[in-house]
Amino acid sequence: MAGLAFHRTGTGPPLVLLHGIGCSHRVWSPVVAALAEHFDVIAVDLPGFGDSPPLAAGVEPHPAALADAVATFLDGLGIVAPIVAGNSLGGWIALELADIRPTASLVLISPAGLWPGSTPLYNRLSLRGTRWLARTWVKPLSRLVNHRFGRALVLRQIVGRPSQTSPDLANAMLWDMATSPGFDATLDATRDRRYLAGPGLEVPITVAFGTRDLLLRRRSRHVEQLPPGARLETLAGCGHVPMSDDPLAVAALMTAAGRRASSQRRRREACSIAGGVAS
Repeated sequence: MAGLAFHRTGTGPPLVLLHGIGCSHRVWSPVVAALAEHFDVIAVDLPGFGDSPPLAAGVEPHPAALADAVATFLDGLGIVAPIVAGNSLGGWIALELADIRPTASLVLISPAGLWPGSTPLYNRLSLRGTRWLARTWVKPLSRLVNHRFGRALVLRQIVGRPSQTSPDLANAMLWDMATSPGFDATLDATRDRRYLAGPGLEVPITVAFGTRDLLLRRRSRHVEQLPPGARLETLAGCGHVPMSDDPLAVAALMTAAGRRASSQRRRREACSIAGGVAS
């Protein structure tokens, strides 16, 4: 498989952004500038989405396989232990990624995979319906979302404050949903799976759900399936894809997680030095 497409900007500790199903790195655009003031921001197009090719023929695009592809991509860039933030499916992939390579911290925004068994039927039908509408009516809908009331109609399932989404971003989200070649296979690959924490995962985890998330209902928020110590936050007034709902709050969530990860790393280094001196 060819390398993954990505957008990179800013300076500081590496921060990897992973989007959800049917999206691309462009969905992070409302928060990238703020994050770039603190981080080396690497927004990735997952395999089969945006400008990234699907996984090789015969490879099922389940979250662990997508995480393998991201791990190979990061190795190619020489990124050792980044902060990883993921939205929806990207949050699930971030968890799988932390099981196979070092990560400094995880920020999971409306993460998928936290259900007790198979993916709930409501989630699957909702995503299938959104995909069908986008593919069938992409051109008239792309004109509709240029207007405030149109964005409210088209985006209300995933965005908490559709009127705050710019027409350009609304169009990008619509076309990404309509044209992603990896959508159907990836959704099928999640049907009978969920996230299962591996042994010994000790990375700091911050989890946040929007109060207007209409996709992930209570059945899809079993945070007890995460490793112990996960920090639970709330994004007031935000939907399932909250980056345009409240860019400042989303950026602040990730910046705070990055600072906590840096503080913990410095404490570990200080303890290691002290232990070396004592011996």
